[in-house]
Amino acid sequence: MSKRKLKRQLNLGQVVMIGASGTLAAEIFVLTGHVAGIIGPAAIVAFLVGGLLSYSIALNYSEMATAFPETGGALTYVREAYGNNILSFLVGSMDSLSSTFYAALSAVGFAYSLKIFIPTLPVVPTAIAAIAVFTILNVLGVGKVGKTQIVLGGMLLLILAVYVALGVTRPVGFRWEIFAPGGTIFVHEGVWANLSRMLATIALVYNAYVGFEVIADDAEEVQNPGRNIPLGILISLTVVMLTYSLVAFVTLGTVPWQELAGSETALSDAASRFLPGWGAPLMGIAGIIATLTSVNTAMLSATREAFTLSRDGVLPRFLSYLSRFRTPYGAVLVIGVICSLVAAIGLVDFLSYASSSGYLFVLFWSNLAMIRLRKRFPDLKRPFKVPFFPLTAYLAAATCLLIIGFTNWKALLFGAGVLVTCAAFYYLYPVAMRLQAIHASASQRTKNRILIPVANPRTAQRLVHLATILAQASEDTSICVLTVLPISSGLPENVARWRVAHSQAHQKDLLDGIAQEALARNVPLYTKLRAATSVSEGILDELKRNNVRLILAGWPGPLGPALLSANPIKVVLQKAHTNVTVLLDRGLQQVNRILVPVGGGPHSRLALRFAYEIARQEGARIIALHTFSEMATVEEIEDEMLHLEEIVEDELGFAPSFLTARVVRAASVPEGILQETARESYDLVVIGASEEWISQTRLFGSVSDWIAEQVPCSVLLVRCHEPVATAWLRRQVKTMEKEYEHSANLRP
Repeated sequence: MSKRKLKRQLNLGQVVMIGASGTLAAEIFVLTGHVAGIIGPAAIVAFLVGGLLSYSIALNYSEMATAFPETGGALTYVREAYGNNILSFLVGSMDSLSSTFYAALSAVGFAYSLKIFIPTLPVVPTAIAAIAVFTILNVLGVGKVGKTQIVLGGMLLLILAVYVALGVTRPVGFRWEIFAPGGTIFVHEGVWANLSRMLATIALVYNAYVGFEVIADDAEEVQNPGRNIPLGILISLTVVMLTYSLVAFVTLGTVPWQELAGSETALSDAASRFLPGWGAPLMGIAGIIATLTSVNTAMLSATREAFTLSRDGVLPRFLSYLSRFRTPYGAVLVIGVICSLVAAIGLVDFLSYASSSGYLFVLFWSNLAMIRLRKRFPDLKRPFKVPFFPLTAYLAAATCLLIIGFTNWKALLFGAGVLVTCAAFYYLYPVAMRLQAIHASASQRTKNRILIPVANPRTAQRLVHLATILAQASEDTSICVLTVLPISSGLPENVARWRVAHSQAHQKDLLDGIAQEALARNVPLYTKLRAATSVSEGILDELKRNNVRLILAGWPGPLGPALLSANPIKVVLQKAHTNVTVLLDRGLQQVNRILVPVGGGPHSRLALRFAYEIARQEGARIIALHTFSEMATVEEIEDEMLHLEEIVEDELGFAPSFLTARVVRAASVPEGILQETARESYDLVVIGASEEWISQTRLFGSVSDWIAEQVPCSVLLVRCHEPVATAWLRRQVKTMEKEYEHSANLRP
């Protein structure tokens, strides 16, 4: 089956700005002073050489990203070159973790930069707030991320352009005698002293150039990838190299390098010379913008790597779930939470080491993958081909080794520790999943009862018929037909005993009337009488035995809001910690065709599971139906079909031969379902609850209730039990999506 893909939304301008402004981060403000302390004015050479060496990686990424225009970047290339194994997992994990830590580092940097203007501002809450904003933007769509990056990146480049222009033209700005004291930019004695320091400086600045990698990570969302990816990578790298070099040139020519050595405010120090009064605040604003662009692009890169690893099956599946905007909201939310937790730690050195060590590992293997890809797939269509191959690949790999040789040993040690941890996870995660599956299976076997609360013997007959079908699909499942006898606490004891005895006689008659169905299917069935102050309390008390896997009740009929809120079925729906289904029976005898509307939520997924179990036992056919807007494009229709097929395989583990996936156009979901039941005859519609089931005015939700009342056949309504926190988070995401979609529709 084809994979469901992310939506191509990024144009060339957005791609360039994501690569350029994502690279022009806080490093430009702190690196200049650090490199001045290492090699003096010759730092300009280190910036130029570091940029030129980065072109070998940029060219390799341009070819690989256009040959494999999928999300994942380095992970995708290593996987295609060496297979889906531990190496590709380590590359993807290190890339995602490095970007996650870098996003947290940038968020902390943003908080400190803003603190310059608002001294009382708390650092950690501010950093977490920034992460939350970009988490929301990533959920709403990469197009919003791209537009935000254009605005922020444009402001940053404009400020730096003003800095360079005024620094060169102002009388108190750049001067050659400061930039090259004694007529030379090399300030150390001897060739080796200058050369060794130059290599160390190149190693320091090299990592500051690889921000263009985010373009490859997000290749699946780039419009016209064969053209825009290589142009975006190469243009953004060129912009970054020129900006780094020109900014360093002006800074080192305005303030003597001895004064800048080791300074983390080199640009502000220089700006204060030729822009007294407002130069330093201007650089402070630039620093704030730079850290924000870094949070933006780093989160984008981290989420796409996590999404790809999940789609490959080596991380939990929910990380690859897509929202209605076709963004990986599961991965975005998880990365956002991790970023917030790491930012709360506040260990800046730790974050820096984690980021730099991971990038080196990723860059080395992704460039070696280039050579193997050419050998494995010589006939693969490559919209962009690297000139001078294999020189660029070997040069890039050799450069990575050179940088590793001059990298801080703490960064390398930390990177080794992360690799060992990731490798352990790779081998232990499948074992943990198997143990969890065994535990879940054992737990499911202990929940071996289908509970049928009944008041009407005729209703009981139909419910038992359906329950025996579901019970056959599971091992060791029995059916308990429960009658609750409401007894007031003030009722005399002798009257209460008489009512219980009278009801027990009716229980025997009820059992005689329904036992034949279960006996024919070899399903254990028994009746039970429970006295309680109310019907709902009796049902909920029975659940405390913790071995009920499903409650199957009868439709209570159309009830107004005043009566519905106190109806026993409604109370059980809201309070039962197990799955609940309600059957609206319209003469259900034999099940040959089943319709399952599928929306993707947990309730519709459980409905699909029950429909499969019924169809497997009865030899029936299933139509899994998804309804979409009449205005949908061809691309959106294809995506909806892929989404539907993914849900089927994800829930059932495979696509049954007796199941047909179908997508239809309609003005609304209810109309689409009603049109389908009018077009073909169905014996049963199995439909999941909408989010309104939690309200007091609807049973399963306005859509589900309306469909149940309108379709001509029997209807089984399904409510899936899920943890409170999970349900709340899912509802918040859905609400946010709907509100954004509504506001977007209101715009002219």
